[in-house]
Amino acid sequence: MGDIIHSIILGIVEGLTEFLPVSSSGHMILTNKLLGIASDDQAIVTFEIIIQLGAILAMALVYRQRIADLFGLSRKTVSLGTFGDGRSAARKKLNLIHVALGIVPAMLLAYVLKDVIKGEGFNQAPVLISLVVGGIYMIVAEKLSNSGRIRVKAETMDDMTYRQAFMIGLLQCLSLWPGFSRSGSTIAGGMLTGTSYKAAADFSFLMAIPIMVVASGYEMLDSYKYITGDNLTFFIVGFLVSFVVAWLVIVLFLRFIQKVKLTHFAIYRFILAALFWVFVMR
Repeated sequence: MGDIIHSIILGIVEGLTEFLPVSSSGHMILTNKLLGIASDDQAIVTFEIIIQLGAILAMALVYRQRIADLFGLSRKTVSLGTFGDGRSAARKKLNLIHVALGIVPAMLLAYVLKDVIKGEGFNQAPVLISLVVGGIYMIVAEKLSNSGRIRVKAETMDDMTYRQAFMIGLLQCLSLWPGFSRSGSTIAGGMLTGTSYKAAADFSFLMAIPIMVVASGYEMLDSYKYITGDNLTFFIVGFLVSFVVAWLVIVLFLRFIQKVKLTHFAIYRFILAALFWVFVMR
C-alpha cells in the first residue's frame, strides 16, 4: 500500500496537478511507477479518489462565493446597470444554465464510454499520446486567440453566452481521453470560443466541482470497502495534503494567470511525455 511518505508525495502531486492543464492522471501514473506502487491496486485506486476529493474541497472553498451566487444564496447585492431610458436592470451573471451546458456533454459521453475509458483509456500508450496531442491543442488555441482571428467577447465568466458555455462543454469531452487534461481542454476551448484566458480558467475551475463530485462519488460506490482501519491514516494524510496544496495552487494560479501562458504548460507536457516514455513505457 505504501507508507506515510508515499501518501504525502501522492497528495502533493494530486494537489499540484488536478486543476492545472498538465494531466493529473499522467502524473499519478508516473509517480506511482517511480515509487514502486502498483497503479491497478484497488486500495491505491481508492486512495486516488480520496485525494481527488481533497482537491475538490479546496476548489469549492475558493469558489464558495460564486457557488452561493449560482444558488441565490449570496448576501451580496447584484450590481445594477441601466437601460437607455434610465430604468434599472440587473447585471447579467453566470447562472446554473451555463454550468449545466458546460458539464452535461462530457458527463453523458463519460457514462456511455465508461467501460472503454476504464478498460483501455489508462493504458500507457494512450496517456503518452494524449500528453503530446493535448499540448499541441493548447498551443494552437493560444496562438489563435492571440492572433486576433478570434474576437474576445467574454472578459469574465459573467460575460459568457450560453453558446460559449455549450461549446466549451463539447470541447471538454476531449478530457475523457486520459492524459488530455480536463482543465486544458476547457481553458483552451474557452479561448477558442471567444473568452479571455481568465474567464476560461474561472469557468473551467467552477465546472470541475460538480463533474468531479459526481465522478468521484460514482467511483466510491465500488471502492469505499478498501478503506480500512489499517490504511485509514494513509488516506487521511493524503486527503489533507491534497486539499492544502490544491488550495494554494488554485489561488496562486488565478493570481498570476496572465504570466503563465498555456504554451508554458504545453512545453511542460512535452517534457512530462518524455519522462513518461523513459520511466513508464521502457
